Amino acid sequence: MDSLKTASKTNEEYFSVIKMASPAGCEHYVRSCLLKAPCCGKLYVCRLCHDAEENHQMDRFKVREVQCNECHTVQQAQQTCQQCNVQFGEYYCDICHLFDKDKKQYHCQPCGICRIGPREKYFHCEKCNLCLAQDLRGNHKCVENVSRQNCPVCMEDIHTSRIGAHVLPCGHLLHKTCFDDMIRTGAYRCPLCMHSAWNMQDQWEQIDQEIAQSPMPTEYRGATVRIICNDCQAHCTVPFHVLGMKCGGCGSYNTAQDGGLIQQNPPQQTEVDAETEAETDMEPEPQDPPESPTSH
Repeated sequence: MDSLKTASKTNEEYFSVIKMASPAGCEHYVRSCLLKAPCCGKLYVCRLCHDAEENHQMDRFKVREVQCNECHTVQQAQQTCQQCNVQFGEYYCDICHLFDKDKKQYHCQPCGICRIGPREKYFHCEKCNLCLAQDLRGNHKCVENVSRQNCPVCMEDIHTSRIGAHVLPCGHLLHKTCFDDMIRTGAYRCPLCMHSAWNMQDQWEQIDQEIAQSPMPTEYRGATVRIICNDCQAHCTVPFHVLGMKCGGCGSYNTAQDGGLIQQNPPQQTEVDAETEAETDMEPEPQDPPESPTSH
């Protein structure tokens, strides 16, 4: 009975391997081999397929053996099968043990992983510790080791993610897909520092027009409020308006109220109003009571 169970389990594992051993690879990579996981010894097309099925993660750097999809020979990790000469991948990195079709990949030594290139379109920022597009060279705000933090939107890893990263003006990173979701939902501020996530000048001008066409009620006219600007960090006192308070430094409406309303001193009374009020408040002088008749 136990032998039948063992045979059944072996068959299930075999067919599972056959399913994963598709010549096209998997949804993540195009390759013609399976990786032998150094952690559990199981065969998977890639580390992502492994991590989705197991309760632990595969260390790609410790992979030592692969199995050819054509002849099923288990061998040392390399680009071409030693038995049937099938090429496992158009691109191969012997550090990351990455097999895939050619996407102009390159291995970045400081990043420690492979990036999609071409290499000449990117540079490695030493302070950010990340490969960035050449047009950001000298044109971005550095945040030390910024890619080693999780995406502030989805809380997933950025550094090793296959999803591209988007650099905000404040220097913080988030996945490009998460940035696109922010735009669709109307969110315009960095989830970490609240700085505007892109140039908002057109939106600020639109708010200017709306405020000009929407005067505040009489009791709030002249009221001011102290604010903090999330874009330039200025502290200033500005006119209060329910549609927004404009920073006196950079003109941004990305501001936060710092305290309650500051009302102007009430207007001084005119002389006529003062006299009228004085007459109203004046009490009549008391009069002597009438004398009673004398008794005889």
